[in-house]
Amino acid sequence: MSRIGKKPISVPSGVTVTVNEGNLVTVKGPKGSLTQQLPADIEINQVDGSLTVSRPSDEKRHRALHGLTRALLNNMVIGTSAGFQKVLEINGVGYRAQKTGKNLTMSLGFSHPVIVEAPDGITLDVGERNTVIVSGADKQAVGEVAANIRSLRPPEPYKGKGIKYSTETIRRKAGKAGKTGKGGKK
Repeated sequence: MSRIGKKPISVPSGVTVTVNEGNLVTVKGPKGSLTQQLPADIEINQVDGSLTVSRPSDEKRHRALHGLTRALLNNMVIGTSAGFQKVLEINGVGYRAQKTGKNLTMSLGFSHPVIVEAPDGITLDVGERNTVIVSGADKQAVGEVAANIRSLRPPEPYKGKGIKYSTETIRRKAGKAGKTGKGGKK
């Protein structure tokens, strides 16, 4: 049995879960509403404020989908009740971000400002000391928007300039060592 798949999911108050034909799951909560088509083979049962996920057989495909379905369902419940967020740090001289309406305008050392538009369900905020906070109910969308922002100027290993996740550590490299040795001019 899948260790993740057999854990029950507790549904907090204020969150409603609806399972329709073919496992079309809709979760509504204070942070928004999410709908996702989950695998039809897997059974989703709702009993007394908790959800359980079970598989029909021990086939390889069903074993693989068991834990996946439970994880996706759990992320939907957490997203609609508490939400997800990723924090990005901008490091570098002259690198900065500003919020303009729903969008984010960043100066990243290019000849032009970079404008990032927030998709539906995602909010972009600028925190203190050049931090960008990406938040929303859909875990996958939050991660994707954060990865796209990071890819605009990934951190470089020499001075650490660029955009990085707040939890990320950058392996630093030594710069030029200088010219030493035999026969070389200085």
